Amino acid sequence: MLKGHIHSIETFGTVDGPGIRFVLFMQGCLLKCQYCHNPDTWGLHEGREMTVEDVLAEIEPYLNYYRSSGGGLTVSGGEPTLQYPFVTELFKEVKRRWNLHTTLDSNGYNEPEKIAELLEYTDLVLLDLKHINDEKHIKLTGKSNERTLKMARWLSDHHRKMWIRHVYVPGIHDSEEDLVALGQYIRTLDGVEKFEILPYHQMGVYKWKELGMAYPLEGVPSPSEEEVARAYRLIGETRDTTSLQP
Repeated sequence: MLKGHIHSIETFGTVDGPGIRFVLFMQGCLLKCQYCHNPDTWGLHEGREMTVEDVLAEIEPYLNYYRSSGGGLTVSGGEPTLQYPFVTELFKEVKRRWNLHTTLDSNGYNEPEKIAELLEYTDLVLLDLKHINDEKHIKLTGKSNERTLKMARWLSDHHRKMWIRHVYVPGIHDSEEDLVALGQYIRTLDGVEKFEILPYHQMGVYKWKELGMAYPLEGVPSPSEEEVARAYRLIGETRDTTSLQP
């Protein structure tokens, strides 16, 4: 029987897609972001094992909240596409039983052809674009941004809806050249309903310490409102004006 390795569950999510959402956080991630606030999700075979039926049983009591708010199910991580067979079956089943809205929160570090069936059952992709500059992306995450950009292009070419999210870390994301380039790139994509800057925060520092790991961004502050507003201006993304407010 197909089982997923689950990190945690949130039954009343309000920031991971439209409406009120059931958010399933999967284990496993190949990126090692310096600002990661859940480094305990990196290991693929850790966490709680659950079947699709187990997850459906957790969702069902709250269905009315999700439906009445225009919400649904979001699968996040870690990186959920690393367990794409499980997530595909889960999305299929919530569509079949309840026709629930499905959102995939992904860093795009996978091959779109490999997860094409999963994307068939995905209504919205929250794509985390970590850095537009490949060299800086490698320094920040340990991996190239090539796969993420390929995923974004595939989603655009196949007319899929996406929200692009960009964590902003002072000293890493403040280059005018990079921010302008990010905006120019986003404007080449179809299907981008929303663009969001997520200001960096230090909420996950204690987890690094609990795991006995040195925190790479020790002492780096959260960005000011002025820094975030400047980034939005330079990116110049105006398709959804509600998303431009810092």
